[in-house]
Amino acid sequence: MSLLASKSPWYATFKSLGLLYFFLLTGLFLDSYHFVKITPHAQWFANIAMFIVVTIVFYKVPKRSKEQMITAILIAIVGEYLFSIVMGMYTYRLQNVPHYVPPGHALVYIAVLYFSKASAIIKLRKKLEIFLTIIILIYASLFLIFGNDVFGFVLTIATLYILQNKPRERLFYLTMYVTVCVLEIIGTNYLCWKWPPIAWNVFDFLPSYNPPSGISFFYFLLDLGTLWLYKKRHKLAWKRMKNIRKIRLQSSN
Repeated sequence: MSLLASKSPWYATFKSLGLLYFFLLTGLFLDSYHFVKITPHAQWFANIAMFIVVTIVFYKVPKRSKEQMITAILIAIVGEYLFSIVMGMYTYRLQNVPHYVPPGHALVYIAVLYFSKASAIIKLRKKLEIFLTIIILIYASLFLIFGNDVFGFVLTIATLYILQNKPRERLFYLTMYVTVCVLEIIGTNYLCWKWPPIAWNVFDFLPSYNPPSGISFFYFLLDLGTLWLYKKRHKLAWKRMKNIRKIRLQSSN
């Protein structure tokens, strides 16, 4: 059964986010402090696992998604070295950028994209947006109250404010927020990486938690960059799609 055409929201969720979360839980374990006790080459096991899974996904998705995955990986390489190595926004266990991280960004991107585009999920879009917004506000508030996570809370409010004017992308980005929370909680608890007690370890007025609640705000740069490059490479196709949307909107009105 096709994920996008599935009439069951449970099936669509399992085939996209469910499998992604399971892989994050098991894949990051291979770079965790638990696995380091077994072998000093733990990170290479995580690299190999990521390479296998991303390769399988890459060959299963259509051409357009392949291009988006490649773009996401390239942007993630630049972003990871900029934010982690140059700016010190967060630090990986071995003070490097693990090879599994950039393709991991592409995997997260494509899983969230397919979830938000599934027909069974689109039918529940409004309800899901309300539900996810409530969950996000509760999550960020708890981190603010019990972890003094001012940095994460500010990013969360900024994210929700921006999404007010993004109705078509709202479900995708709300889902991305939750997915990044799952990713960050797993990664930081496994000690694969850590965040400093203040933003960038520089701004005292922005105390942070490990991980900050709203850090998915920076993942949006990856998503926007991937989409922007795709538009630039396929200007005619993108213009045609916008015209179709305009005609459908006029017909519905």
